[in-house]
Amino acid sequence: MASEGQIGEHARTIVLLDLDGTLTASHPGIIASVVKTFEDLGLPVPSQAELRRFIGPSIPASLRRNHVDESLIGRAVSIYRSYYTDRAIFEDPSGSGRLVTGTLCNSVFPDVPDQLRALRRAGFHLSVATCKPEAQAKSICGHFGLEPLLDDVFGASQDSSRVRKDQVISYGFDSLGFNPEAGDQALMVGDRWTDADGAHAVGLDCLGCGWGYAEAGELAEHGCYRVIEHVHDLAQAVEEYFLPATAKV
Repeated sequence: MASEGQIGEHARTIVLLDLDGTLTASHPGIIASVVKTFEDLGLPVPSQAELRRFIGPSIPASLRRNHVDESLIGRAVSIYRSYYTDRAIFEDPSGSGRLVTGTLCNSVFPDVPDQLRALRRAGFHLSVATCKPEAQAKSICGHFGLEPLLDDVFGASQDSSRVRKDQVISYGFDSLGFNPEAGDQALMVGDRWTDADGAHAVGLDCLGCGWGYAEAGELAEHGCYRVIEHVHDLAQAVEEYFLPATAKV
């Protein structure tokens, strides 16, 4: 692995990490909360394939994609958040026997902590950039022990004024004082088209994570410069991206 001196003593090299499908296997809690939302609204529950597409984009965007009337979007988001963050009604997938909220129907992908430690040792600045509300994302990272391995967590705003991935990235850059003219560099790492499109909208490349929730061909179609299939390849792939151009030949 590269040393901090190899990356740069003053300029920062920032790795923006998606959360759902990149660091955590969050589908049980998200899907269960979405199902309860549609049931409470008296609407037909989407197919399993469509339910998986809720993972990545913002909840309002996914509801609109599923033809939920605009007049119901605010109520639907409130219902979803109540199941996802407040109501402990789901079985704990860890086997504890407890009932938990949707946020805790979740687990960290094996090897993720080791890969984050390797990236930190190499001198990278690690920031989560997720379309989840920021408070939810911080709570999840804290509960599952990821918080000490990260420098910061950036997410969507509670009032839905910041929901797209490009908006979250721009917010994170503003918070960090990101300055390419001073040599700062960044890379997005994620598993869905939203990560790739959001990165490209702000002029970044995106490293695709094939272990997440993308459909076949999705990451390549949305312009990920590379797709890796295994978590244990993450740190090496990030380091290779930031090597000087002459070293990539």
